[in-house]
Amino acid sequence: MKFDDILKTIGEFGKYQKILYFLLCMCSVSAALHMVISVFLMGTPTHRCAIPGYPNDTFAIQSPFHKALIKRLVPPSTDETLDYAKCDLYDRSYDGDDNSTDQKACTSWVYDKSIFINTFTSEHDIVCEDKLKTSHAQMIFFGGVLVGAIGLGSLSDIIGRKKTLYLSFLLLLGSTLGVAWAPDFITFCILRFLVGTACAGMFMTAFVIGMELVGPSKRVWAGIVIEYFFALGLVILGGVGYAFREWKWTEITCSAPAALFLLYWWFIPESPRWLISQGKIEEANKIIQKAAKVNKVTIPEKILNADSIEEPETGRLWHLFTSRVLLFRTLIIFFNWAVVSMVYYGLSLNTGNLGGDFYVNFLLSGLVEFPAYTLCLVLLDRVGRRILHAACMILGGVACIVTLFPMIYADESLQPITVTLAMLGKVGAAAAFAVIYVWSAELYPTVVRNAGMGASSSCARIGGMIAPYIADLSKVIEGNFGRAVPLVVFGAASVVAGIMSLWLPETNNRDLPETLEDGRRFGTKESSKKYEPKLEFDNKAFDSEAGIANGSNGGYNGTKL
Repeated sequence: MKFDDILKTIGEFGKYQKILYFLLCMCSVSAALHMVISVFLMGTPTHRCAIPGYPNDTFAIQSPFHKALIKRLVPPSTDETLDYAKCDLYDRSYDGDDNSTDQKACTSWVYDKSIFINTFTSEHDIVCEDKLKTSHAQMIFFGGVLVGAIGLGSLSDIIGRKKTLYLSFLLLLGSTLGVAWAPDFITFCILRFLVGTACAGMFMTAFVIGMELVGPSKRVWAGIVIEYFFALGLVILGGVGYAFREWKWTEITCSAPAALFLLYWWFIPESPRWLISQGKIEEANKIIQKAAKVNKVTIPEKILNADSIEEPETGRLWHLFTSRVLLFRTLIIFFNWAVVSMVYYGLSLNTGNLGGDFYVNFLLSGLVEFPAYTLCLVLLDRVGRRILHAACMILGGVACIVTLFPMIYADESLQPITVTLAMLGKVGAAAAFAVIYVWSAELYPTVVRNAGMGASSSCARIGGMIAPYIADLSKVIEGNFGRAVPLVVFGAASVVAGIMSLWLPETNNRDLPETLEDGRRFGTKESSKKYEPKLEFDNKAFDSEAGIANGSNGGYNGTKL
């Protein structure tokens, strides 16, 4: 008997699973808050050099004298989007007659407070020569996500899902609250690294528990619905950021609710599937009996015994590179995971460069994910994985590339076109993120699915680590062209990955490959088998994806994280 057969008996998604699934989805909301909160923590407000010896200097020009003083001491900007240089002063005395045009780097700045009252960046003057530190900090955060995905993913296989989830809660609560009182940049980066580790552990473990508790016919649905909660977290983050506009209060407000997760110890059970794999049959049987009782299903008292459970065979990652066909497909899958993660997080981090209202743009960035996931639920089995994924990647990528024209050649009246195109790119990335998880899990043969999904998730984390540097290209390239470059890079990468994905075989309504030989023949002329729709893939795939989110988005967020 397979464990899936037991789930079909007690209910594949009964009342018991629905309650637990909802509680676990709250972890996705929290993960979303901290995965993208750097937009508010490390946003770089518009700034210029502070006027030496003038105590009342503010970014806004308050009087004719103030205006004249700034004009005399601060050089005009070479960036057409700004009035004054951000990093230099004229090397002259403001009360003398020296008209020298020599310039010198300034050591203090004043910041525009129309978007943020303050950020960690403005509070610690991480600008000008230090401007790339913000990209380094975000890369370090995604490095923490990679470590959490691999480390806590492996730990969950050793000590269990429940203990790993609770450990992630404790780490998340301590590190996120610690960030709000970080005294310097190094401490901030260390704590953010731990936040990334905790987010990956929390999201992936919650994702895995949820997937292991539902039956095979509900897994695709459950895997995508959790992404709605990730999108909800982004919307909530936009509201919190708008309400406070101060980085410390935004961080504390998003961190404090994690204390409620400590109550989960008494509500979330250990995964019965993991207990069975460890030979803890009695403990697993108690959880199954409880689920059956809540679902109002009568089952034998000893439905489980040590000899009745059939466990699937597993393989090693290197087995995927033992034939040209498997190698080619694996590399395409890896590349698509890396690109889709890079584009998804890059577009989220690039919100401030779109022009227009920052908070409206961020809110839209979260809202557009809802139709993206709905698109997946409606079309995934109707259109198929390959066409849907490729279409989302290519069309979303083209939308991002086209933003180059309104950004460079259009005036402010056409700004909504830029935002609309960028949001279409985000829709494509979010939908593709959802599809690639299901599709790749079906493409990997059962014996190596666990290893393949873990490696794919690691590639996604690498894509996330690259994303901040591309999003911050506008800090290196000035002007409207600099604002457009990140979108063009994201768009071009998305189009290339989408085209490459067309070389992968369709899995919809196909029996899934079980052995390496099945995987080699799958989708080739050697395999002409017709069969009924089937999505019964090894649940351990989700354990490794747990190295997501893992995903959301996290998501698959097993993917986004």
